[in-house]
Amino acid sequence: MALSITKNIISLLVLLAFVNSSIGATPRILELWIPDEPALTYHNGGVLQGHIPITIVWYGRFDWSQKSILIDFILSLTLNPWEPSPSVSQWWSKIDQFYLSNVGNDHHSQVTLGDQTDNWYSSGTYLTMSQVSELAANAKTPKGGITLVFTAEDVTVEGFCMVHCATHGLDDTGSAFIWVGNSNSQCPGQCAWPFHQPEYGPQSPPLTAPNGDVGVEGMAINLASMIAGATTNPNGNGYYQGPQEEPMEACTACPGVYGAGAYPSYPGQLLTDPDTGASYNANGANGRKYLLPAVMDPTMAYCSTLN
Repeated sequence: MALSITKNIISLLVLLAFVNSSIGATPRILELWIPDEPALTYHNGGVLQGHIPITIVWYGRFDWSQKSILIDFILSLTLNPWEPSPSVSQWWSKIDQFYLSNVGNDHHSQVTLGDQTDNWYSSGTYLTMSQVSELAANAKTPKGGITLVFTAEDVTVEGFCMVHCATHGLDDTGSAFIWVGNSNSQCPGQCAWPFHQPEYGPQSPPLTAPNGDVGVEGMAINLASMIAGATTNPNGNGYYQGPQEEPMEACTACPGVYGAGAYPSYPGQLLTDPDTGASYNANGANGRKYLLPAVMDPTMAYCSTLN
């Protein structure tokens, strides 16, 4: 059973694009969700924890500057005491603390980067989700890991922009995978907000992207949401709220919330790079800065941000 994180900007009160989730072959439009207590519940299924290896499939053309933004994000998930606070690893610690460490005997989970493969349009520039799943399965990521399938900005994926910006699920081998597309030339107003003006709703100036690439910055935001969902609800029976066919997960339960005081069309209080004017909320590896979504605290029923 594949789990698809869907996105439809019209269905959200904010009229912006944020990643939503559904289970099953048919994407479902989700309304803005206001949680009841408890915010997210555990449904006695598996989670990914302990050592979580990551394999990357780069589908299409990515230059090194684009790859390095996403690679550094993955590297940033590992705790580095020398990184300034707030950090990407502190964000990951919320996922571990709120969810993963409460299941089984692994009380510390760590994501590590493994193999990477370049795929030069082996199936053309349009992919179905079945083809995406097949690409993930061919990567042969070890059990307990995640295959990341990144598609370049000239690649159209089934449902991309219309209903979602990213998905996570299980491939034919039963291993977890995440797909994230580069929306730069297709729908940045849907999948790269707040670094691009929203396609619909209140129009406010876009924020400056900290790593200089709006499309890839959007990919990093959506990747973070998908990693949270893929680790806490990989099989559709882990942590979620609502019906199993339309679950809200660790980050998708907090659409558009990046800092304290967030409200529709306003991402919240963020940090500003004094040299570039870029907005961010997390420091990462190799001097990187990222904007990461809030994480739903499943016991306190609020969106926990890094500030």
